[in-house]
Amino acid sequence: VAVHINDTHPAMAVAELMRLLVDEHRVDWDTAWKITVQTMSYTNHTIMAEALEKWDLSMMQDLLPRIVQIITEIDRRFVESLKGKTSDDVIERTRIIKNGRVHMAHLAIIGSHSINGVAALHTQLLETDVLKDFYELYPKRFNNKTNGIVLRRWLQIANPELSDLLDQTIGTKWRDDSNEMLKFENFYHDTKTLNRLEEIKLDNKKKLAKFIKKETGIEVDPTAIFDVQIKRLHAYKRQTLKLLHILKLYQDLKNGIDHPKRVVIFAAKAAPSYVFAKQIIKVINETANMINNDPDIHGKLKVVFLENYNVSLAERIIPAADVSEQISTTTKEASGTSNMKLMANGALTVATMDGANIEIKDEVGEDNIFSFGLNKDQVYKYYADKSYHPRNIYENDPVLRDTIDSLKEVPNCNGEPQALVNNFLSDNEEFLVLADFEAYLAAQKAVEATWAQKWIWYQMSLVNIAHSERFDVDKTIQRYAQDIWHLKKLHIEKTK
Repeated sequence: VAVHINDTHPAMAVAELMRLLVDEHRVDWDTAWKITVQTMSYTNHTIMAEALEKWDLSMMQDLLPRIVQIITEIDRRFVESLKGKTSDDVIERTRIIKNGRVHMAHLAIIGSHSINGVAALHTQLLETDVLKDFYELYPKRFNNKTNGIVLRRWLQIANPELSDLLDQTIGTKWRDDSNEMLKFENFYHDTKTLNRLEEIKLDNKKKLAKFIKKETGIEVDPTAIFDVQIKRLHAYKRQTLKLLHILKLYQDLKNGIDHPKRVVIFAAKAAPSYVFAKQIIKVINETANMINNDPDIHGKLKVVFLENYNVSLAERIIPAADVSEQISTTTKEASGTSNMKLMANGALTVATMDGANIEIKDEVGEDNIFSFGLNKDQVYKYYADKSYHPRNIYENDPVLRDTIDSLKEVPNCNGEPQALVNNFLSDNEEFLVLADFEAYLAAQKAVEATWAQKWIWYQMSLVNIAHSERFDVDKTIQRYAQDIWHLKKLHIEKTK
């Protein structure tokens, strides 16, 4: 039996399995612990502290007294086992119970035989930074399993026209064996295939435009660039950086500086108590109202925030996307999966070198992605020496200053724009929004230049579709099954 702890939230399973073995099956502690560690494995999905749950010990004692007894004993034995083998500081940093709180990630790590991250960079950061002490204690337990996506849903179900094109060009085997998708690259110079890709994309955009009109009343032009950022609303994912780009485009259009027609589409949910995220949502929506109702820009820019983001909505948006915004602060996105879904549907990625974006770039080549921004070493240098002073950037970059100042003027708000500005300009602001602004504008200029060359655009799109096979979740699950769960393949005879 393999029991997998998917992120920190179900870490109590370690203590519960011990309870079952010791209390109900009368197994001695040492044998039970050996069984538990061999059974349990743990995937860490984020380096964000808020997801590495820490529970109040007294609350747990009231609710789950026996579980707390077991966790306390696991913690005591862990500390005893390390005395004389490592420093007291390491023991204190890695123990499960400290300062009246139960560190659930520590319980998951100590009680598992395997700990993995979900992209190459993420796993590297776990080993060298976030879980460094544990990596030094248990180096053989750590491994990487880059996330994957279900191509059956995100390509075959969500985009039947594109799936049919793959059938017509490379045959149907790709539907069961994603490695076959690499053959699509053989059509890189095929005019008929590239034209068909453009037709399919336009058809999907027309369907989404119709849906947007029905849901929001906003009319969008399907021939515009559909620029998409869909994911959880969080400061590290930097919907704020996209917002600043929108304001810059709007200023340019108001000042007679032309840009290709663009529709920016957001969809996201935020945690109920996450005030800053709600402020971002408010400002994006009021910015959309301001821009969408301004006759001066002749519909050259539209902004849409689609409500109630879920899988069904994503299935409508992703096949229609031209541009995939993957602009998290480098080191903060563990992997991302919308990046993979959008890639599989032929969107071109604008990306920081964060999470699985790095592996997408490795796969498609730097000519088929728009990468920009600070790298992990630059980000960690800012964090280490506390040398990030965004107000200096604001004062010395007139383009940025004008953009930030225009943010303050977004109407129908109640202090939300100023809250964003205060955050952007605060010393050592964690997500380095302004630090990446100039590089982001340069990446978007490259997007516009490529959009003007439709042949090249759809060649890049074709390469992304072909190489999305790398992120087929079937391959990911196979690696879990082989390396962590030690399952044997079951071969099923096909019946007539």
